[in-house]
Amino acid sequence: MAEQDRPVEGEHKYQQHIGSPDEHEERPGRSLITTDHDVIRQWAEHRKARPATVPGTEHEGRAGVLRFDFPGYGGQDLQEISWDDWFETFDARKLNFIYQEHTKDGKESNFFRLENPDREDG
Repeated sequence: MAEQDRPVEGEHKYQQHIGSPDEHEERPGRSLITTDHDVIRQWAEHRKARPATVPGTEHEGRAGVLRFDFPGYGGQDLQEISWDDWFETFDARKLNFIYQEHTKDGKESNFFRLENPDREDG
């Protein structure tokens, strides 16, 4: 996990950058962005989500499409993988983790997406 401190790439004027697990949203509903492994893992584990991939999407010996398996959300179509495998793929693709801690009304949010800043169609 040598790339844990990899900077966020691309332009993100509407997301608040989070660089450590001690930083949090300025206000509920705020979009957040990070590449920090500890932040991502803490966010997922707080929601009891496990690192996963979509079976059949593997590429060059790495996990394919990265997901989180949230309890009670039909993860039967996902394959659980290790955190090391999840982060190896995350870093190899230079992805950004965009997420919310809470919705605007203050409820805990499971929203996240993985962004590849190098993709021109994203």
